Formats: sequence, structure tokens, C-alpha cells
Amino acid sequence: MAKSKKQFAIIGLGRFGSSVAKFLSEMGYEVLAIDSDPESVQDLANIVTHAVSADSTDEEAMKALGIRNFDVVVVAIGENIQASILTTLILKDLGVHKIIVKAQNELHGKVLNKIGADKVVFPERDMGLRVAHHLISPNIMEHIELSSDFSIVEMKAPSAMWGKDLRNLDIRAKYQCNVLAVKRNGEMNISFPADEKLLVNDVLVIVGRNEQLTRMEQAYAEP
Repeated sequence: MAKSKKQFAIIGLGRFGSSVAKFLSEMGYEVLAIDSDPESVQDLANIVTHAVSADSTDEEAMKALGIRNFDVVVVAIGENIQASILTTLILKDLGVHKIIVKAQNELHGKVLNKIGADKVVFPERDMGLRVAHHLISPNIMEHIELSSDFSIVEMKAPSAMWGKDLRNLDIRAKYQCNVLAVKRNGEMNISFPADEKLLVNDVLVIVGRNEQLTRMEQAYAEP
């Protein structure tokens, strides 16, 4: 099970929303999946914690689902830009802690930013899996799949690493992942000394099997 007890709600169960919902569920998180299409809901019913058919532009329906109690709500509505914007406004008005919204284009993204979306993602640039990794660990800045089994992540050093060196952290032994480099002040160091202490804004470039990287991300997840 995941270390964090964060609860996620995913609104819109197209390809992008479904991939985020499935990944988070597989990682042991509580996920509420919402879509106006009963078929899309049914497809995820046995995967996520709860799956419901509801209109996200209906404020009362969102209240009834207790949407404001979720730590993060991802609005992954497909082509209906109006519904996406209205849903975001409703979530903001209801006091949702963190709202992440999928944008169709740059203009849509600008509107979402102006009305208070905490993060705007573009599916062409940010695949669902990468966004799901970021939800688990906000320290993950980049996630690049090398194959179906291996990936490289850029991970901002979490507070648990500050003041510690790579030798003592022993990421290779604990998680079977290798630190390829450390980025400091924008400069990449592929020969970072094992006994040099990590600083607040350091970024680690790490390669490993996907399941081991996820285990490491969860271990260092911060509230």
C-alpha cells in the first residue's frame, strides 16, 4: 500500500483520465472516478475505489459526492471545453484543495489558469502516466519511459534527503535504482561525489525498473 493516504477524484474517463485513475488505483490509492457516461464508469467500476455516473457541471451533484474532501481532483473532461471550465469553477467554489485540469489548447489553458486551476496539463505533452507519477510525488519533475519496464525520473531532492549524501542514502541497495547524475544550479554533474551532501534545490536523475522507481517515489512522498 502507498505510504500517503491522499484521496483522488478523476472527472472524465477518456483515455487520459482512465490512465491516471488506473495507475493511482494500482498504487493503492483511494480513487473516485466520475463521468457522465455510464459505460465509461462501468469500465472502471472494478478497478477504482468508487466509480459514479454524474454531471460535474451540477454543483449539487458534486456536493453530494463530497468532492471537497478529496486532496486532489483531476478534471480530464474530453472535448467539451465549456464543461471543463464550469467544472473547474465549481470545484474552486467548493473549496477543493488542489485542482489539476486537462487543457485542449493554449487558450483553454490560459483560461483555466486565470480561474484558479492549480496545474494545467496538455495531453500531447503530459501523458497520463507521467501526471499520475507527479500526483504521487510532487518532487518528480520529469518521467521518461525507456521501455515498458524501465524509466528515468528527475526527482527534486525531498526534505528527507537534505543534508545526506548518496552513500548513506544507498538508493541502489534499497530500491535497485541508480542515480545517474545530480543537477545543481542548472548544471548536470554525472560524477557527483558519493560523500557530498545534497542541498535543498538539487535534482537527482535516477534510472530503474518502473515498480522500483514507484516504490522509491512513495517512500519519499511528502504531504
